[in-house]
Amino acid sequence: MKWVRVNASRAYDVGIGTGLLDRLGVEIAARLHPQKIGLVTDSRVAPLYATRARAALEPVAEVAEFVIPAGEASKNGQEYLSLLSFLAREKLTRSDCLVALGGGVVGDLTGFAAATYLRGIAYVQVPTTLLAAVDSSVGGKTAIDLPEGKNLAGAFYQPSLVLCDTDTLNTLPEDIFRDGCAEVIKYGVLYDPALFAHLEEKGLGFDREAVIARCVELKRDVVARDEFDRGERQKLNLGHTVGHGVEAKSGFTVSHGKAVAIGMAIVSRAAAEMGLCQKEDRDRILAVLERFSLPVSTSISPEELAKAALSDKKRAGNTVNLILPAAIGDCRIVPTPVAQLEGFLKAGM
Repeated sequence: MKWVRVNASRAYDVGIGTGLLDRLGVEIAARLHPQKIGLVTDSRVAPLYATRARAALEPVAEVAEFVIPAGEASKNGQEYLSLLSFLAREKLTRSDCLVALGGGVVGDLTGFAAATYLRGIAYVQVPTTLLAAVDSSVGGKTAIDLPEGKNLAGAFYQPSLVLCDTDTLNTLPEDIFRDGCAEVIKYGVLYDPALFAHLEEKGLGFDREAVIARCVELKRDVVARDEFDRGERQKLNLGHTVGHGVEAKSGFTVSHGKAVAIGMAIVSRAAAEMGLCQKEDRDRILAVLERFSLPVSTSISPEELAKAALSDKKRAGNTVNLILPAAIGDCRIVPTPVAQLEGFLKAGM
């Protein structure tokens, strides 16, 4: 088992290891003193883990359970308001807390509700997907989607604890596990040639506990330097500006991880065409994505992807900040005029 300490506006621990779900109540009680806990999960995770989570929590506090339909479509304003109303009906107070048991959708929705209910109550992340474990559960970004775009309403609000029970990854369908691998690969491309090489060598057989802990450490360091996403933290969006466009234009039939993989492939090819990235590094990025059976292309046109990028929250006026690889472990923030975006995308398709 590994513990990683995150020092942000609220300092907290991230636990990674086996059997942590059964310690959920004990770990919360060591840090918080709730009378009531709002357990938020989804229709896919609830049958697998809600009973165990309740059993761990009920010695600590009364538990009220809220279940959303599984999938990105639930990360919307209606579910958000329904959750707030549920918390009010259950009379949770500022001394109580929420627990997000699930993947990124559950974590984002629960975190945003925690940030805004009673102007802020504590919450705990219990990620059950690889993608949530290495990325969305850590760092305090919370959000819901709007019809106009992904993650356009949200708040920076750090959790009080993150517990990643790696046993929960064993029940993930392989396709969803591969989705999370896209975010793991992202951290290697951004910061860590040794992590990237481990993924090249091991493929899906990588050391789960060690790799998750390394990704959390890398994100922790970035969050400590730029919690509110005004500078370096933007690098964590490698592949995301294009990826969010792929998600939106596909009607969210392309999952987040696969869309990010497509985005990384496109920006890597474009960076090589611009002379920013060596072709050898471009080829290694494309090869490792394909080793994990992740897509590296899309039928969506550059024009449509460029239009989608105009709604991206990373846009500033007539400029979009693109994250481009210069080498494995070295990426750059490249402000790109909106008028040049379509041409850039064409170069990477």
